[in-house]
Amino acid sequence: MSLHRRLGNLIHAFRPAEGAPPATLLAFFGWCLSGAWGGLGIAAVASALGGAADVLAAVLLGAVVDAVASGDASVFWAQNGWLIAAFVGFFLLLRPAIFGISTATSNVIVGPNILPLVLSRLHRWTMGHSVTFFDNDFAGRLAQKQMQTARAVTDVATEMVNVVAFALASVLGSAAFLLAVDGWGAVALIVWLVAYLALIRFFLPRIRERSGARASARAMVTGQVVDTITNIKTVKLFAHAEHEDRAALGAMAGFRERALDFGVVSSAFRLSLMVIAGILPVILVGGSILLWRQGLATPGDIAASGAIAMRLSQMTGWVSMSLMGIWGNIGEVEDGMRTLSPPHDLKDAPDAQVLDRVAGRIDFDDVGFAYGQRSGGLRGVDLHITAGEKIGIVGASGAGKSTLVALLLRLYDVERGTVRIDGRDLRGVTQESLRRQIGMVTQETAMFNRSARDNITYGRPDATEDQIHAAARAAEAHEFILGLADHAGRTGYDAHLGERGVKLSGGQRQRIALARAFLKDAPILVLDEATSALDSEVEAQVQDALARAMQGKTVLAIAHRLSTIAQLDRIIVMEAGQIVEQGSHDALLAKGGLYARYWNRQSGGFLGTEEAAE
Repeated sequence: MSLHRRLGNLIHAFRPAEGAPPATLLAFFGWCLSGAWGGLGIAAVASALGGAADVLAAVLLGAVVDAVASGDASVFWAQNGWLIAAFVGFFLLLRPAIFGISTATSNVIVGPNILPLVLSRLHRWTMGHSVTFFDNDFAGRLAQKQMQTARAVTDVATEMVNVVAFALASVLGSAAFLLAVDGWGAVALIVWLVAYLALIRFFLPRIRERSGARASARAMVTGQVVDTITNIKTVKLFAHAEHEDRAALGAMAGFRERALDFGVVSSAFRLSLMVIAGILPVILVGGSILLWRQGLATPGDIAASGAIAMRLSQMTGWVSMSLMGIWGNIGEVEDGMRTLSPPHDLKDAPDAQVLDRVAGRIDFDDVGFAYGQRSGGLRGVDLHITAGEKIGIVGASGAGKSTLVALLLRLYDVERGTVRIDGRDLRGVTQESLRRQIGMVTQETAMFNRSARDNITYGRPDATEDQIHAAARAAEAHEFILGLADHAGRTGYDAHLGERGVKLSGGQRQRIALARAFLKDAPILVLDEATSALDSEVEAQVQDALARAMQGKTVLAIAHRLSTIAQLDRIIVMEAGQIVEQGSHDALLAKGGLYARYWNRQSGGFLGTEEAAE
């Protein structure tokens, strides 16, 4: 392995963080950068050597000037050969080596590793939030916050290494040199440094605050634009391009105002810096000349002091702008931290166990859930499903069907009662292992902008090509997949489907989702209007495939089209969050209750809205 590769591996770029991200700034930085301190320390030492090398360069220059001023030209080389050799060796060998090492540590150890380290940690934490967290925010805004925060933490770490360590070494080295010449020069430098730090202290909190406000406004622009683009078909169908344009311009106007606020304070900071930076050469060079007139300094001291003063003066602007960037990034980190670091509200228990493959018995015992509200959701639901039983769930919109399924998947925790699979409380098993036991096909099919193959193998990533094709054939999807082509020239199973599968019809998306569920082959199968987007001919074919796929599985099928569930073992009728009827299709018709009214009032076997049920 090459040296650069070894250096690059000093920081493990995807090392998981321990625990939750803290809500305080320094602790949050510690969480983001834990495990990277060794590499950052090496880079900081290399940068500090670079700062010390600049001071040494000025000292060597002063020594050469003194040698020229006080020596005899005829014997100059003989008397000062060692000095000239040191001067040449330093500038041609040592100084380039020091700065080369500093650059390598920054660009190889720090640069490529910190951003993926922080971003991977933030992304893992964000994915662990419950669906409620995502329901309450823009997808684009959350993505923007992850990237913004990771980039800002990376920039702060990089600038602290490249600038602060370098500048600190330069200032300390300069003070040591001036103290060796005359104590008053060191005192003058310290007084100037105090004034400089006071200026920094005045401006940086204001920069930090306004940078945070600018970052928040920028994220709102991203969220608004992504929301519009995500729903672009709806925008066009309702002819609301002008309305969306106004909304986007409103968000952009807010960002512009915050950017102007930031620009005003940064301009004032820059002007103040230029003034205070100009004072330093006047003080140090002027003081050296006064000492020289009194015989207390040599021409070399004047040259070295001038070189140091000019270097520090130039570095003042560089360091200050870097500090402004650091404080601006800290504002962005704080803004992202507020969005991304809240604790998970749906967590695995500390002693949660892995749920191995189950038989499929499901029990809802006196379950109540209202999404934290006083009404709605489920009320006192008792439902017991034996392993391998196939039940249909019907009811008007808002009856609680989807809530029942969400609690089975533990997308939410019950507020009262218990949900069990094979007798095990869902709160006592890991969420990942629970959801591996359940295959689901919904009416709103979820597609990734990836290949058809990737979307199907989401059900089983290690599936063979033959298994993939078999699942697609069972879902009546194989033939249309072979005819797919995307803008990049990829075809068939390699063709990408577009964001959320927009390149497919609703029926095609549902058949891909069915193939995914078939391939997963979980012991529990949930069908939420799984065939609603299919035409009658394809639906008849898919229903046959579904019948085969359901063999040996526990099935919960939500349907408005009652003809699709009439042959199931049992039908559950829900109303206002409660189970009001249950039994076979024939038994419920004979009862003449709510299900019978649904059946009799359907047109084409479709259950409509609340009004149809009244």
